[in-house]
Amino acid sequence: MVVALGGNALLHRGERPDAAVQQANVDGVATALAAPAHDHELVITHGNGPQIGLLAGESATDPALSAPYPLHLLGAQTQGMIGSLLARTLHDALPGHRIAALVTHTLVHTLVHTLVHTLVRVDDPAFEHPTKFVGQASGEDDARALARHRDRDRDRDRPMARDGKGRRRVVPSPVPERVVETDTIHELLGAGVLVICAGGGGVPVTTDRDTGALTGVEAVVDKDLTAALLAEHLRADFLLILTDVPCVYEGYGSPDQRPLLGTTPAQLRRGGFPDGSMRPKAEAAARFVERTGGLAAIGALDAAYEIVHGRSGTLVRPDLTVG
Repeated sequence: MVVALGGNALLHRGERPDAAVQQANVDGVATALAAPAHDHELVITHGNGPQIGLLAGESATDPALSAPYPLHLLGAQTQGMIGSLLARTLHDALPGHRIAALVTHTLVHTLVHTLVHTLVRVDDPAFEHPTKFVGQASGEDDARALARHRDRDRDRDRPMARDGKGRRRVVPSPVPERVVETDTIHELLGAGVLVICAGGGGVPVTTDRDTGALTGVEAVVDKDLTAALLAEHLRADFLLILTDVPCVYEGYGSPDQRPLLGTTPAQLRRGGFPDGSMRPKAEAAARFVERTGGLAAIGALDAAYEIVHGRSGTLVRPDLTVG
């Protein structure tokens, strides 16, 4: 089972991003995942939106730096920090389990066009239309000030988008192609290790066709899409996407809002969910179910055990065709 933890599961909306706050939230994560971990082989992935936004803001205003740290290095930092919190807490909650937190890299689309015997890439539209939320929500006045703030090494504004009642910074979120360390994760699972990996969608990288060298990319990969891809390549049976709502809602926030408890990929894609919120979770669940024939579910972290046993959340099952 691949479990995708939302960034807000580690730092709730409106909370101060203090280390003690995140440790307390991770204690709740360990409690929620302890029971499923006794019954299933788990791979745990996690978001990093609030954390990477915090580090990016600190880096952009640090007078000791001649230029801010790039997003791919900040993503690696969040993998280490959150991975350590999860590994230590799960170690205490699951005596006898072997647990490893692994910094992983995710290949993404950037520049590709085709020449004779050479594969180069076209620009992923994600770089022209950033949608991935990072950092915490700001009020309108703070958001306008942040949008006017320019990176010292880039002469462009930081785009902002509405998230709930506030606005947050958005960054490019290219399509993941493959987690570089998939074979290593598979070997660790075979050795009975609970693996924490692909944090923040993995460190986004491109690879040189001739040398295989990896280069970091200024982006944040969506962790749900990476989790679905990883689950597919690991041949997982179940993809569990945990967030801060009990299930997927059709017409969310409208007078006609209603819970969607059982659905198929086709039905899920018709939901019209917003970018940067439920849409990537819905798309990740749909892709995994379509490509593998397995099951996916979306629901609240504290109901993880009930979701796995079909008593909570939104279950996504394969489309049934009548012959």
